[in-house]
Amino acid sequence: MPDITLINVESSQIHSIGHDPATKTLAIRFKNYKGEATSLYHYSNVTAEEFAAFRNAESIGSHFGKHIKPFDKKYPYVKVDAAPAA
Repeated sequence: MPDITLINVESSQIHSIGHDPATKTLAIRFKNYKGEATSLYHYSNVTAEEFAAFRNAESIGSHFGKHIKPFDKKYPYVKVDAAPAA
């Protein structure tokens, strides 16, 4: 499991994102209903170009919902942890 540095983003549902181009792994930490950081997921097969499009999208949440989430065969994912370290 790669150790991926996360950057905070402006989104109502996504807290932070990161990418490891060597392993083509996208890391997404989501927010709970209070807006607090929660679960961290790693998505496979995400190229640097795809990550750049995601990172630079006008709406990161919408981009995720349209281009990544529906394609779990192309971008298989694993839950890395349930909450950020204190």
